[in-house]
Amino acid sequence: MLKKWILCGALIFTIAAADAQQIRTPQPSPSQTIKQDFGVGSIELSYSRPAVRGRKVFGDLVPFGNVWRTGANNPTLLTFSEEVMIGGTKVPAGKYGLVSIPNRDSWTMILTKQNDITSPAAYKQENDVVRVNVKPTTLREPVETFTMQFANVKSNSTDLQIMWDNVLVSLPISADIDSKIMAQINNAMNRDNRPYFQSAMYY
Repeated sequence: MLKKWILCGALIFTIAAADAQQIRTPQPSPSQTIKQDFGVGSIELSYSRPAVRGRKVFGDLVPFGNVWRTGANNPTLLTFSEEVMIGGTKVPAGKYGLVSIPNRDSWTMILTKQNDITSPAAYKQENDVVRVNVKPTTLREPVETFTMQFANVKSNSTDLQIMWDNVLVSLPISADIDSKIMAQINNAMNRDNRPYFQSAMYY
């Protein structure tokens, strides 16, 4: 009888140990994090990248007129280390969710205080920070894997580009760097070691 209990216990332990072992497989929509130096700070983007896989994307897989998390799996997040300007609205430094409402001729890009949007039901409009309408353009060559990137990066402006299938949309982002740098110069000029050369180069 004792042997049976020992065997039972060993079998249960073996099954539990087997269940505890996890098998790692590639993500169907792998995540990506991009950090872009911008202005006098940086922007960090985190999102997941679904693939077309022969499907009709916009108007079908991603319905027109509905809130979309702008990616897959996890929420799409933007983190600004410094204040930026989007759609004429000042956006303080911090972490924000990025969602969109795609349509055939216009997209609504939404920056929200919510960092947990993984489905349309989770989105609450009262948490919007800014909404911007942008025009989609048609790509010459389709993009198989959903891609977001920072393009046209300048000292005080950049475009957050979204590309998937044959669609491209761009969200302009800008920063007021002049007032920040002038404040640094004015502050530095009150010290003994004054940065004349750097100040002259900026001017």
